[in-house]
Amino acid sequence: MNAMPPTNSPIVTAFIARTPGSAANYATAQRLFPGGVTHDSRYVRPHPLAIVRAEGARKWDVDGNEYVDYAGGHGALILGHAHPAVTARVAEQLARGTHYGANHALENRWAELIQELVPSAEMVRFTSSGTEATLMALRLARAATGRRKLLRLRGHFHGWHDHMAFGVTNHFDGTPTPGVLGALAENVVFVDPNDEAGLATLLDAEGADIAAAILEPTGSSYGQVPLRPEFVRRLRDETARRGIVLVFDEVVTGFRVSRGGAQEALGIRPDLTTLAKILAGGLPGGAVVGRRDLLELLDPERAAARGVEKIPHQGTYNANPLSAAAGIATLEIIRDTDAVARSHAYAARLRAALNDVLAEEGVNWAVYGTHTGTHVFVNPKGLAIGPRRFDPLALGYADLKIPRGNQTVTKLLLAMRTRGVDLAPWPGGPASAAHGDDDLARTVEAFHGAIRALREEREIA
Repeated sequence: MNAMPPTNSPIVTAFIARTPGSAANYATAQRLFPGGVTHDSRYVRPHPLAIVRAEGARKWDVDGNEYVDYAGGHGALILGHAHPAVTARVAEQLARGTHYGANHALENRWAELIQELVPSAEMVRFTSSGTEATLMALRLARAATGRRKLLRLRGHFHGWHDHMAFGVTNHFDGTPTPGVLGALAENVVFVDPNDEAGLATLLDAEGADIAAAILEPTGSSYGQVPLRPEFVRRLRDETARRGIVLVFDEVVTGFRVSRGGAQEALGIRPDLTTLAKILAGGLPGGAVVGRRDLLELLDPERAAARGVEKIPHQGTYNANPLSAAAGIATLEIIRDTDAVARSHAYAARLRAALNDVLAEEGVNWAVYGTHTGTHVFVNPKGLAIGPRRFDPLALGYADLKIPRGNQTVTKLLLAMRTRGVDLAPWPGGPASAAHGDDDLARTVEAFHGAIRALREEREIA
């Protein structure tokens, strides 16, 4: 939980003075929503921002303040906000109807683009979210194998359904979080990221009862705790040998690490892949894609022909026409332009520039990441690292995943917002193809100011 930062902090005071409209909006929200938010990661004290519009790489709050945005729609907006081609397709579809309660041609075109881009997508099943997609993937794996257990990596996030509601930011021992049945949690087994010896031991002991192994293929929180490609390949080899369904959760990495996702970049073919975020162009939408024989368990005729019971699956907003229109427009741009490459190049420049700031200021933090991702490591344990000598693979999830509510992180977020930059709360954020030179300059200037403000408050030695 994010504790209230000290009210005598100049950083907090400056943020409050700059954002009275956001504070008023939050006061209303607290009467309406638990914690005053509708998504856990938006929770920050003294109050979150209330945004009224966004375009390209920028957004504006209710007080008229402008921000360079690195929240990126929680990673959904690789083209930036309100891309004209995407909004035009959505507006066109809006005039034709928002929900047919029937099949439509847009869902076919959307699925064809996914198959064109994602190497393992033999068949597609749409859902309304990434959480629903991971839930369906695991159900498919259990039905196909007749096994009951799931293998997860500590710290990896796969949505908020019961099998995934622990072992992400806490309960790393596998005990359930409130509301989750202990008997359910007992069917989930964990291994540490990059621990090949631990993986082998666990699979030797329990592999015959494991239906699926699921992971974020570049590491948890989009590489905040990076995975070694050799570990992912070992997991692919071991799961294939033991008849375990390998699920790549590419809700974040899909169409971002490369046009075909992390699986294309790694050259590893999973059995099932879950997609969302970029998939639907910033609107709600998800999908499970992968092996035909697995997805045919959703087909009434094919399941009957195999002598098994069909897996039921509904979803009022599955393949919603508006989401399909936005998704088609987005995937066509990703396929036909250099949008992914431009977002990668910007992120690399950003990471280098922020590390230059840290080196200049003599701060033993580091900025790291790959592809479009940027992570600011605030080094809460005072490790002997620095911006020019930092290897995140040398650390474990317990070091890299900074607990929510860390005071230094909270003050960094507030100091950056006061200076016109909105970071994602981990802290860092994904870059988009809309970010440019002016955004970079503004971000670097804000980071300089935030670092100096943190030092004045003795958050930095």
